[in-house]
Amino acid sequence: MLKICAICGKGPLRGRSVVRKGLAKAKGGTGQKIVRTTKRKFLPNLQKIRIMLDNHLRKAYVCTKCLKKGRIQKA
Repeated sequence: MLKICAICGKGPLRGRSVVRKGLAKAKGGTGQKIVRTTKRKFLPNLQKIRIMLDNHLRKAYVCTKCLKKGRIQKA
């Protein structure tokens, strides 16, 4: 089962972790340089709960934003 919210469709996002080196220009240096980047994932905060979906009980992943807003009906 994919780690995607059953209500809003929120899923993982891709990004980069950036490593910088050097003293900032404001502090008297020559500026910061990007040394390396590594790929990473930003995962949403998903909870596996029992919900009512189309008048059927179902276990599904739901993000915490949808839980807080009350978009779902708990079983």
